[in-house]
Amino acid sequence: MRVEINGVRLFFDVDGEKWTPDGPRLREKPTLIVLHGGPGADHSGFKPYFSRLTDIAQVVYIDHRGNGRSDDGPPERQTLAQWGDDVAGFCLALEIQKPVIYGLSFGGFVAQSVASRHPDLPSKLILASTACRSVFERKYDAFEAIAGMEARRVAERFWGGGIADDATVLDDWVTHCLPFYNTTPQDPEARRRTIKRETTERRFFARGGERWRMDYRAELAKIRCPTLVLAGDRDPVTPLSDAGEIAAHLPKTLVQFEPVANAGHGTHRDRPEETERILRAFLGAR
Repeated sequence: MRVEINGVRLFFDVDGEKWTPDGPRLREKPTLIVLHGGPGADHSGFKPYFSRLTDIAQVVYIDHRGNGRSDDGPPERQTLAQWGDDVAGFCLALEIQKPVIYGLSFGGFVAQSVASRHPDLPSKLILASTACRSVFERKYDAFEAIAGMEARRVAERFWGGGIADDATVLDDWVTHCLPFYNTTPQDPEARRRTIKRETTERRFFARGGERWRMDYRAELAKIRCPTLVLAGDRDPVTPLSDAGEIAAHLPKTLVQFEPVANAGHGTHRDRPEETERILRAFLGAR
């Protein structure tokens, strides 16, 4: 399904009903909007895992503009501010009130944009395996510690801006860094199911691109809803120190910081049961 939001058609999918039979009445469930990583990817990596939460929430998947099955729109509007405004516009168009917003990796950047630019929109926020700014040295050190000097060298090329004009950078990344994202073997078909939009990815990660300039530390103070910061202690992409920095800049009365042991990038991929327990407890908390 697609809906026009802010001049582009955004693809979305829905898992589970909003109103569910409960004896003599219909009971309303919260809407959980999940925002995928990338940029340049799509929502497919969330399936089928998030289906397990449909007994307590309606799950809505969105492909950001310039990603997956959504329209590109003008390149100059592929920004974190616009991606955040698109989520707010999507909620307005579909009359989704007080959703829980879950953002993974790049989706976590967008979730911070939504929650800081539209602080009255979310009822709760989940920032998973993400960062509030770019401290590349943390990533280089983490890849070296987990996978050795060759992985560090490739990471330095990727985040150093080489992705914009050197076709071998992405190939090297897939060979030397991607296998170390997680601590357990991943579904080999998942990557084949993903729609890749490399132009969007290259623009965002190019030298001087928005990934270099992003800094939400001051904006995190504007967030008004309970926020779960979820991170794996073996994540080289967004190391645990990135998550700790987010937690340190959120209002102390609203933040819940949950490091997950022996998990990499996207804790649900390595520790599915523990992550489900944390998510269920947070979604059900008043």
